[in-house]
Amino acid sequence: MSRLEPQPHCFEYRRRVEFAETDMAGLVHFSNFFRYMETTEHAFFRSLGHGVHEIVDGQSVGWPRVQSSGDFFQPIRFEDQIVIRLSIQEIRRRSLRCLYYIFKEDESGETLVASGRIVTASVQFNRRSGDIESVEIPKELSRKLQAALESQKS
Repeated sequence: MSRLEPQPHCFEYRRRVEFAETDMAGLVHFSNFFRYMETTEHAFFRSLGHGVHEIVDGQSVGWPRVQSSGDFFQPIRFEDQIVIRLSIQEIRRRSLRCLYYIFKEDESGETLVASGRIVTASVQFNRRSGDIESVEIPKELSRKLQAALESQKS
């Protein structure tokens, strides 16, 4: 993924960088950027009244990752204030593709420090057998995702 201009977003999540997220050089370890994206995704689902693992219409539905990528432009450090913006790139029948833009906020404004993409699949879990089967996104959630996608066009 090349350095893209941030797209209109439908959700944002703010937080401070924790000490445990930094490496010996005092910089946020790259793996934590993926955690920031996942945390934002979870908060987004909660804002829609859903979870990433829940019973919907009698099905145990979850969202495993099938693809992820990230680009890192500038380091961030302990105590930095960051905002992660989620943009829905595409909703398919059985998957969701989201873009994430991570900004550092300070007195001079915002600086884009990283971006990423995560593709998740809508699946049903059979807790007894352990099987995972791809299923269509539940209709109620699909409607809410579509409304969120429409909201980011404004």
